Amino acid sequence: MEIRKISGYEWEIPKIGKMNVPVRIFASEKLLEDMKKDMTLEQAKNVAMLPGILKASIVLPDAHQGYGFSIGGVAAFDLNKGVISPGGVGYDIDCSVRLLSTSLKLKDLGNKKEILHSLFRKIPSGVGRGSSLNITYKELDEVLREGALWAVKKGFGTKKDLKHLEDSGNLTPCNPDDVSQRAKKRGIGQLGTLGAGNHFLEIQEVVEIYDKETAKKFGLEKGQITIMVHCGSRGLGHQVASDYIDEMGKKYGWPEFDKELVNAPINSELGKKYLSAMNCAANFAFANKQVITHWVREDLTRYFPNAEINVVYEVCHNIAKFEKYKINGKEKQVLITRKGATRSFPGQPVLIPGSMGTASYVLVGTEKAMDLTFGSTAHGAGRVESRTGARKSLRGEDVKKQLEKKGIDVEAGSYKGLSEEAPTAYKDVDEVVKVSHEVGIGNLVAKLRPIAVMKG
Repeated sequence: MEIRKISGYEWEIPKIGKMNVPVRIFASEKLLEDMKKDMTLEQAKNVAMLPGILKASIVLPDAHQGYGFSIGGVAAFDLNKGVISPGGVGYDIDCSVRLLSTSLKLKDLGNKKEILHSLFRKIPSGVGRGSSLNITYKELDEVLREGALWAVKKGFGTKKDLKHLEDSGNLTPCNPDDVSQRAKKRGIGQLGTLGAGNHFLEIQEVVEIYDKETAKKFGLEKGQITIMVHCGSRGLGHQVASDYIDEMGKKYGWPEFDKELVNAPINSELGKKYLSAMNCAANFAFANKQVITHWVREDLTRYFPNAEINVVYEVCHNIAKFEKYKINGKEKQVLITRKGATRSFPGQPVLIPGSMGTASYVLVGTEKAMDLTFGSTAHGAGRVESRTGARKSLRGEDVKKQLEKKGIDVEAGSYKGLSEEAPTAYKDVDEVVKVSHEVGIGNLVAKLRPIAVMKG
């Protein structure tokens, strides 16, 4: 495979064969070598073969092999000639990150192990773990239509929170009738739950500020305690993906170059129905984190009655959206598909979580990202080892001991989950954010170190 170096951190796989556009990679040499170890670059080439793709199939610094699209992949599609692919969004629709700032300092926490345990009891996590929040199917349809607004109306937070969410926590069009009964059945008992896998709730300390002015705008300062929540649309989103992958395969067939990239024309009836169902799942994810935010506030204010807990931002991963960009010198509305990628619009907070035991970062979006990556940057560290591989090479008990030696308390639903999510199973998040900053597709604002981690 020919890979040309464009600049220090920019590479290109030229358009060849059935590719409609080239592949553009943003990575250091070290991160590029990691990408060569799995199917990341082959998947990016396959995405470049999809009808109506514009400019380039984009690979971000944290990219690794996924379903259809690599995780850390971005593509833009012409609205008339292009397609929408559930594999381009993924099974965990709107798996995303929300950051909360607090008025607390590390010295205020006291027994952080006790606080972590209290949060672990308050917020359900783990495979199949249900919520204490019981809703009817009629209310679920309202959640799918209104997203975070539904939660605020029900007393879970305030309207101020909505100002700090991507798209105010509500994507449209979103018709609950486009979501199957099976998907609704999987989701109805899961509102306000973390789930398992790489999802987490983390208590952090702001240890470094790179851009004081921007940090101040975001409500961040050195020494401050923050809470980061990472979860998605749970079983509902997973079932939406499964349903539409199956429907598109039956109606339009399976692409020969990669059946995981099954798709439908954007303007087709099925394409529109999938987009609507995907937005419903994203709205579920927004509401999910809004409920969790409220419960975090409830729990922390038992210990710290005067604590202020504000939403810094919530940013989507795994989503397809209509956005405007300059294409060949003219502004044009296109469909952007982000798979394991973060929107990075000018002035917008960008949240890049690390893995357990490593730092997370707050960046700010840039104009350069609009030109280079369709307003996108990385969404995390990115895996270098599969969950199966991590389980074979690491014991969860040992991972917990290693983290506690670093002063990081851990609560987890299982040791299996800890071994799968060990820091060594991930790329170097410091390298990922360095590339983003150096290229200028997301600039450094603050560094957050974990002090207590809750896993499903």
